[in-house]
Amino acid sequence: MWCGAVGGIVTLILSLLVAPLAAEEQQPGKVYRIGILGNAPPTIPAGARLYAAFAEGLREGGYIEGENLVIERRFAEGHFERFPSLAAELVSLRVDLILASSTLGALAAKQATRLIPIVMVYVLSPVESGLVSSLARPGGNVTGVAFGAGLEIVGKHLELLKEAVPQVSRVAVLSYPAYPLDAGFRRETQAAAVLLGLTLQVYEVRDPNELESAFAAMTKARAGGLLVLPNPFTFIHARRTADLAAKSRLPAVYPFRESVEAGGLMAYAANSPDMYRRAATYVDKILKGAKPADLPVEQPTKFELVINLKTAKALGLTIPQSLLIRADEVIQ
Repeated sequence: MWCGAVGGIVTLILSLLVAPLAAEEQQPGKVYRIGILGNAPPTIPAGARLYAAFAEGLREGGYIEGENLVIERRFAEGHFERFPSLAAELVSLRVDLILASSTLGALAAKQATRLIPIVMVYVLSPVESGLVSSLARPGGNVTGVAFGAGLEIVGKHLELLKEAVPQVSRVAVLSYPAYPLDAGFRRETQAAAVLLGLTLQVYEVRDPNELESAFAAMTKARAGGLLVLPNPFTFIHARRTADLAAKSRLPAVYPFRESVEAGGLMAYAANSPDMYRRAATYVDKILKGAKPADLPVEQPTKFELVINLKTAKALGLTIPQSLLIRADEVIQ
């Protein structure tokens, strides 16, 4: 009798231990459907790199499109007003999960559904944006990977510009006022400018057609450098912005390495492909039963300083050795 009771207890304990493990396995024969709500499509180089990293992360988790995974893709392509309708489309398709790239995309997804899990990536300041209650305890149906250290990262950008161009006194700031965090970034930039003894000249753009006139105004005002604020507009127009900065002979610091690869002078940012690979691990956990509310939001731990020496030479700049030795990558 006693041995039978002990055996029953052991069986019960083993069943409790095995149950969570079973819940963490993919369901055999199950085909998962996820939605991607993004800004830059894979048809442009910046988008292609990011989504390739995401697909690689999914494959590592055992998810292969066309076999056990269906992906519905919706991209705003710079038309940010389309995010709400695109998010609604994905919800109507009853996807199992939405990967929301960029702050505006994640906000639209959250507005569209409070039930479907949302994994955010490339999102700036998710707490300040109202996407999650806190990084440690997101609450609700949103979690994922934040883009950077927070609003204060623009102060670091300004410091780097001053170090690269010590004689600079007037700095143009390219702003996209439709972005929810734009006002916060501008406040942080102004605070940093006071400490560095710099005068800021803010140029707002609301449409790609306004870029040329903004750069013409910078030249007329004799700006000595350019700070590009982080937002989805400057990301999707990274190449054009870098081209106009070169044409205007403005040394610029950017929030995305893609801008430097397109010919910009330098950038300080988190490793973007790594963030998308990390986002795939959230997808894996949630599809296996984890709740977004229980998964803390990750912040990047590795930031990259990328400098384009070819651009520096074209601008007639000599980048200080103290800055070059700190660079993670130097483009010759």
